[in-house]
Amino acid sequence: MKRLARWRLISLFAMLALVLSGCGKPYLSALKPAGEVADTQFDLMKLSTYVMVGVILVVVVIFVLVFLRFRRKDDKIPKQVEGSHRLEIIWTTIPILLLLILAVPTVASTFKLADVDQMDKKNTKALIVNVRSHLYWWDFEYPGQKIVTSQELVVPTNEKVYFNLKSMDVKHSFWIPAVGGKIDTNTDNANKFWLEFDDKRSNEAGNLFYGKCAELCGPSHALMDFKVKAMSRDKFDAWVTAMQNVKAPQKATTASAQKGQEIFNQSCIGCHAVTPANKMPETARVAPNLTNFGDRSRVAGILDHNKEELKNWIKNPETYKPGNMMTGKYNVEKLTDEDLNNLADYLMSLKVQ
Repeated sequence: MKRLARWRLISLFAMLALVLSGCGKPYLSALKPAGEVADTQFDLMKLSTYVMVGVILVVVVIFVLVFLRFRRKDDKIPKQVEGSHRLEIIWTTIPILLLLILAVPTVASTFKLADVDQMDKKNTKALIVNVRSHLYWWDFEYPGQKIVTSQELVVPTNEKVYFNLKSMDVKHSFWIPAVGGKIDTNTDNANKFWLEFDDKRSNEAGNLFYGKCAELCGPSHALMDFKVKAMSRDKFDAWVTAMQNVKAPQKATTASAQKGQEIFNQSCIGCHAVTPANKMPETARVAPNLTNFGDRSRVAGILDHNKEELKNWIKNPETYKPGNMMTGKYNVEKLTDEDLNNLADYLMSLKVQ
């Protein structure tokens, strides 16, 4: 009975795993590629799977044939074979061929995906994004456009986007599952690679992808998300122009937001920037740039983008992201409910489009 109960439990977990494997969104899955790099990686995954399944099938067929044909029928001892040069050559050659089938496209793809010569040219026209990872948020700088954003990466489709990645505290890892990656962000050196976002498949995903930190980096590692907005080149150029037109801190337009701006200037401006042309050195970026905060799709990368969730985050960020660097940076207990409401009004009004 105990053994039967154990098998029932195993069967239940197997069925649950099968059901859960169908959950999720297309923009979160590496099995639904949406770019050239993701296509290449997916093709390598399929190739290795086909090879492994083929090997398993051949071994199973040989096992069944040997089991049926050479099963013992009487007490006679069969002829003992010490070795066979032909068989030894066969089972040595086949693994070598399989390794070549796997190694050649893998090595070729590795060199292709590692080709970042274009971003190192003196007057390159390639779009370059400097990615800086922090506990637990992301910073995106467009040096050619003189723009800095945080938590939401904006990219054009159907062209290579080059990334220059570095960490400002501990090791993290930059990964956009549906588009490609992943690659570590280190503290002592910068890694480089490129991605391409397919226009058609980006449209199918709603032009929104999720990025993750894929390296265990602390208690809020699982919450270190960022969003990627993929759009046509024309829309991307319009977004760049709108960001570049924000030359000074945006002024509040309502009485509540004006009070919130005063609070922001007294307690938040020391860490957060509200202009896209962030001229501070990268080592001084201790908090996300909030220039286009009102245009974002998430608060702190994980919460719904609305006023109530924003107030909850400001009031107690440790509840949502344990170990974050914002906790304890200001005397939040001194802020009244009215102060929080005014500050939230100001931050939600920071839009550039």
